[in-house]
Amino acid sequence: MGFLSGESAGALARLVALESSASGDADAAPLERLRGIRALAAALEADPAALAAVRGALDGGATWDEVADAAGLSASAAKYRWAGGDDAIAERQEASRRRKRDRPSSVPTDLPGLSVSDAAKRLGVTPQAIYQRVNRGLLEATTVELPDGRTYKRVFLPDVAEDGASD
Repeated sequence: MGFLSGESAGALARLVALESSASGDADAAPLERLRGIRALAAALEADPAALAAVRGALDGGATWDEVADAAGLSASAAKYRWAGGDDAIAERQEASRRRKRDRPSSVPTDLPGLSVSDAAKRLGVTPQAIYQRVNRGLLEATTVELPDGRTYKRVFLPDVAEDGASD
């Protein structure tokens, strides 16, 4: 028995079979290969073999820098992923999944006014200059807080309509 989980070994075997088969539907083959590659990547990411290898390396005297180098990560990322016991690792992974699920990664497009960056571009200045003008009372701005806790500074230029178009 190998060191990979059954799921990872199965995904690898399916990908190898796709590589070695020369027949089949030419249109479906690239999609099947892509599905096979993604399935293998997902299986390997979740495979406990990586954690076992990290623990074995650390027990054998490897440093976190060496582990990180072997994994293609920074030392802090490697520690975040693999440091501590099983419960601590599972708790960090669940917290990360919760954050990703609860907080979308895209900025909403229906916020009032302009972003600091857009206002800076419009006026031909730096974002820091926009913040200074807001602090001095030369520009109106507000912070919009979304229900999920994200906040955005919005700037209102006197000669710009709500949709961003000039009056």
